[in-house]
Amino acid sequence: MIELQTPAYRKAAFALSFGSFLVFCNLYLFQPLLPVFAGAFEVTATKANWLLASSTLGLSVSLLPWAVISEKIGRRPVMLFSLVLMPFVGVLSLLIDAFWGLVAIRGLMGIALAGYAAVAVAYMADEFSPTALVVAVGGYISANSLGGIFGRLSGGMMADFFGWEGAVAAMATFTALGMALVYYLLPPQRQFVASQDPFFKQFRVVGRHIKNPILWMAMVVGGINFALFVNIYSVTTFRLLEAPFSLPVGVASAIFICYLAGTLTSRFSGRWANRYSPISGMTFGTLVTLMGVMIASIEHPATVVIGLLIVSGGAFFTHSLAYGWVSRRATQGKATATALYLVHYYVGGSLGGFYLIGCWEMGGWHAVTLGAMSLAAANIVLIQLLGAKNKKVPIQEPC
Repeated sequence: MIELQTPAYRKAAFALSFGSFLVFCNLYLFQPLLPVFAGAFEVTATKANWLLASSTLGLSVSLLPWAVISEKIGRRPVMLFSLVLMPFVGVLSLLIDAFWGLVAIRGLMGIALAGYAAVAVAYMADEFSPTALVVAVGGYISANSLGGIFGRLSGGMMADFFGWEGAVAAMATFTALGMALVYYLLPPQRQFVASQDPFFKQFRVVGRHIKNPILWMAMVVGGINFALFVNIYSVTTFRLLEAPFSLPVGVASAIFICYLAGTLTSRFSGRWANRYSPISGMTFGTLVTLMGVMIASIEHPATVVIGLLIVSGGAFFTHSLAYGWVSRRATQGKATATALYLVHYYVGGSLGGFYLIGCWEMGGWHAVTLGAMSLAAANIVLIQLLGAKNKKVPIQEPC
């Protein structure tokens, strides 16, 4: 097993994190441009959200098939193939000029991204020691946030100068170069044992994960957490383009720098889990996220930035703990368990966009705040139920 603080750990952890960085750059490239697309295609804010939702939905429905394939052929081939597909799909989007055609291509991008996202943590669970796994997952999720920041910033700022087509072309080139680096650095798997079960039996394991309350409830927590977090940013982009802020898209996209707070807190999540408990950490993270939403509701640029920093810190802390919870407690079918977590995560993000952007269109930021409070309250209740279930059944029964 790969141990913490060894050369093998540093090499593998960097490769996995950089691959994750590329995935999230591509996933969120369009998010700051939703107001631009709403104007260009003359559609509502809720309809423009399909350009983000299609990629997250495409990703979510593809995670389990990729995970099942990885149980047969290994994690590394799936991750590398995913990275190869990403720049090709990016270039394909440059050939489309119709709104729904672009939505379809973004759905294909989600499918391409899913291969890497589905199995990276399973690769860690297979190859890393338990202590190294907890820390590596925190670093991996930190790379998620950095990729999200870079993708959104490059999308917003490059679109101001070169249009969205220029932003897509630059990202496709960067992804192709990054894929070559990951291929060179990522070690072959030594602990992986291919499953001998046919594919339909692999999907039976998915059903067992869902029936296990201490896994499934953590997955729902992740989905609700993401529904609140990522879509607060989407709504804030629309908010900053309107009075009294009236900012250009390139400047408004700078709010995604606030993701850096999540980069920091996710790295501390493993230490919290080892010293205290994931349940208390998820509760704390959700309360911090809610506090950030309340601060961001104050109509001043400084409070919006401070609020988003706090939202990011709390949401990524919760996500790291919930994600790690699933990967540690799934004694078999780890790839399908972590992929199923991400299905809940991204479906939550997709549906949450229509919920919170719908709140924005109906009642402005006050309605968004109430919508966010309802999501946070639901998650706090669910986390407490998860803690109660875990005391009765501390680990997953064998699948």
